[in-house]
Amino acid sequence: MNILPLSKRLLKYLETHNLAGRFEKQKRIFETNPFHPSLHTEILEPRHLKIYSFRISRQYRAIFIYSGNSEIEIVDINDHYQ
Repeated sequence: MNILPLSKRLLKYLETHNLAGRFEKQKRIFETNPFHPSLHTEILEPRHLKIYSFRISRQYRAIFIYSGNSEIEIVDINDHYQ
């Protein structure tokens, strides 16, 4: 599984929330096994849009879509509790 490069906005979000290291760790796990139990990968509602998330930490999630050819694009990183 290949993850497309993050946008500048998402990179800045990771830096300002001190998540860069955690994101890289979860990204490596995701690339080898997208449904590893520690990621808590799930499809979001409404399901027909096919938008997924995986856990960066207990508080933060990476929101992604499949781009085809075993590639995903992370479209947002957000606070799960807001």
